[in-house]
Amino acid sequence: MHNCPTVPHHDRYEPDASPEQAAQAFYDVMRRRRSVRMFSDKPVSKETLEAIIKTAGSAPSGANKQPWRFVCVQDPAVKRQIREGAEAEERAFYNGRANEQWLKDLAPLGTDENKAFLETVPWLIVVFRLTRGDDGGQVYYSNESVGLACGMLLAAAQHAGLATLTHTPSPMNFLNSILDRPSNERPYLLIPVGYPSDDCVVPAAAVERKPIEDVMRVR
Repeated sequence: MHNCPTVPHHDRYEPDASPEQAAQAFYDVMRRRRSVRMFSDKPVSKETLEAIIKTAGSAPSGANKQPWRFVCVQDPAVKRQIREGAEAEERAFYNGRANEQWLKDLAPLGTDENKAFLETVPWLIVVFRLTRGDDGGQVYYSNESVGLACGMLLAAAQHAGLATLTHTPSPMNFLNSILDRPSNERPYLLIPVGYPSDDCVVPAAAVERKPIEDVMRVR
């Protein structure tokens, strides 16, 4: 390892169950994850958000540069600004920016330009991808790194019993302005985090997942 400093890897996670049982137990939690658009205003503690963000921040990254920033918003006035900005971009998307095939593919999911949940949900996590480090230094594989971190964030929220949505109003530059973020931070995902409402429903089409034989190959 080219004489780089090392430390013993003592803090290893070892499940009480067998690998097969542990993997199945985790799958049983994650298979219930749904993209939710009907949220409750039930509070979620800041401590819960911190644990979720710490999990996301433990993701692997290119040269360990950790090129991410997670801006957690609970201020109602800021959430309203974000909703207004997101709905403006979504109106442009649904009324001309998206091609016919894209709209056809979205139809079974019942999405539209109305994003009231952005104000109802207790927290919005805006994920930014760093194009340069805070010190101006270079970062590597930032798209891949931030994608991995977001996946771990969603898993952590699900494990905590919370619902999420990966919202991508495009372009998302309005988030830099609203949240006063510098030019080296690029909006990557807008993730509402909270509890589903009591009357929450999800599109039937969203429940379907490809069978294992369609997504896995063994050589």
